[in-house]
Amino acid sequence: MPLDRIQHEGREYLAFQAKGNASQFSIPFATHVCKGTGYDIGYSKPEWKLPDAVGIDIADGSGWSADHLPPEKVDYIYSSHCLEHVDNWILTLEYWLEHIKPRGVLFLYLPDYSQTYWRPWNNRKHKSIMNPEQIRGLLEAKGCTHLFISGVDLNNSFMVTAEMP
Repeated sequence: MPLDRIQHEGREYLAFQAKGNASQFSIPFATHVCKGTGYDIGYSKPEWKLPDAVGIDIADGSGWSADHLPPEKVDYIYSSHCLEHVDNWILTLEYWLEHIKPRGVLFLYLPDYSQTYWRPWNNRKHKSIMNPEQIRGLLEAKGCTHLFISGVDLNNSFMVTAEMP
């Protein structure tokens, strides 16, 4: 049985990349490091949310969004394929860090530049595309420790974990 594929700019990608629910690839890892009370920012659909996380999504009717979180600090923030949709990913990520308790965890799952369709000039829903070096630089500048940045996976994405100072 052949693998379902999609084509973009002369390259082939596995078809599941165009179907949403990217979090299915990062949730197995996130459950090991996202403990306590936390947010899943930009989960999109309830069945795609990190189990036990409080869902934060502009479309869920709660009034909360990536740039408007509840005031209390949490033990972790988890976000899968959301940061590329905000107007200014640097300001948004700095804002998220302010909402994590000391020694709390940030867990990001982000699209990689290697997937041509996800580049902002090809997919207008994406306002930016970050690379691991940019994420590392910002998190180190903010004093985060225990940074782990994965390589690119079969979903043409990468994971980031960091601990707040």
